[in-house]
Amino acid sequence: MSPPVAPPGWSRWLVPPAALSVHLSIGQAYAWSVFKPPLESALGLSGTQSALPFQLGIVMLGLSAAFGGTLVERNGPRWAMTVALVCFSSGFLISALGAAVEQYWLIVLGYGFIGGIGLGIGYISPVSTLIKWFPDRPGMATGIAIMGFGGGALIASPWSAQMLESFGADSSGIALAFLVHGLAYAVFMSLGVLLVRVPRTEKPVESGPAVFDGVQVSARSAIRTPQFWCLWLVLCMNVTAGIGILEKAAPMITDFFADSSTPVSITAAAGFVALLSAANMAGRIGWSSTSDLIGRKNIYRVYLGVGAVMYLLIALFGDSSKPLFIICALVILSFYGGGFATVPAYLKDLFGTYQVGAIHGRLLTAWSTAGVLGPLIVNWIADRQEEAGKHGASLYGLSFFIMIGLLVVGFVANELVRPVHARHHIPAPREATADVVQRQQPESA
Repeated sequence: MSPPVAPPGWSRWLVPPAALSVHLSIGQAYAWSVFKPPLESALGLSGTQSALPFQLGIVMLGLSAAFGGTLVERNGPRWAMTVALVCFSSGFLISALGAAVEQYWLIVLGYGFIGGIGLGIGYISPVSTLIKWFPDRPGMATGIAIMGFGGGALIASPWSAQMLESFGADSSGIALAFLVHGLAYAVFMSLGVLLVRVPRTEKPVESGPAVFDGVQVSARSAIRTPQFWCLWLVLCMNVTAGIGILEKAAPMITDFFADSSTPVSITAAAGFVALLSAANMAGRIGWSSTSDLIGRKNIYRVYLGVGAVMYLLIALFGDSSKPLFIICALVILSFYGGGFATVPAYLKDLFGTYQVGAIHGRLLTAWSTAGVLGPLIVNWIADRQEEAGKHGASLYGLSFFIMIGLLVVGFVANELVRPVHARHHIPAPREATADVVQRQQPESA
């Protein structure tokens, strides 16, 4: 499937909606918790078991993005969006079959493994195309698309809950809800497949990086640079800190104020989760657009430095003030989303646009690591503290100080980022030609 080239007069502002149609769909992953209680009740699962499809999906997201990034660059955004559509939608259909016959391994296989591949390929599918359409505002462009991934749960959560209420929360109702998800997302993602275009000035990747200006580094060379691994650490630490709150948000705010005169109700805790999702989504477009003005390195100083301060305030004073707890958590989640949306533009600044999608895919293995590390830190420590007889905010104090330490590590890694050494650059053909001509000239006497 060759990349569709934009006809004369094509508006570049049609490309972000194409990307959004994919990202809003695969952003359903953040609404998986809606299905956890019904699955546990219908199939007799534990909380750990019911989380497995989501965890496997995030792991497969990072792995498929890493291994499929070069294919996405070579075959173009339409091919990538088609693969994402097929994998993500068929994952739901296989899960529907698994729920219908009460075989949980089919749900893990469908949603976690196959759907996770759709998550990874779909996530990186529009990135390099958007950067090429918006070289003047790469942070804003990628922020618009990646905002959809953060905001997908705002649509999927109430929609899924309503379906389960209408169809029933037993295995047949869950199966029908999965079936509707698979078919509806296939139709919606098709809009992106049909709408996406690449700029007319773009040539096939095989023609080399001469079609782009400035420093260009291949994906193979990029992973050999210290800059790539510094950014890997930056993203991993930022995501670990954000997902540590996001994954346990509702029970966390309930525990923090359980002993206060105004405990948090289940409804209020659900509202808090919705607020965090909104902050996650807003941060993806707001902070990434700000990075176009103040620079990528400076915005990550904000994410990591101010994020550490927010965690410190929660650890020290969070249980004494609900507004303080909520504001700090919202800021942390806005930085979590902003970090995702800004990193493609940071990669473009360092490595150029030649294979930025493939480089981005490899970097997302940091997300897979953080997706396991963040929840593990918060949940394991909370369990150990509860076994020791502690309760309330004291369940999370140690976790928060660990998060502060991780953010400091990320801050230092960001400070170590420097321009990529010239030995990693791909020379433009015109430069190579000039060198050959110069060598062919006779030496002067």
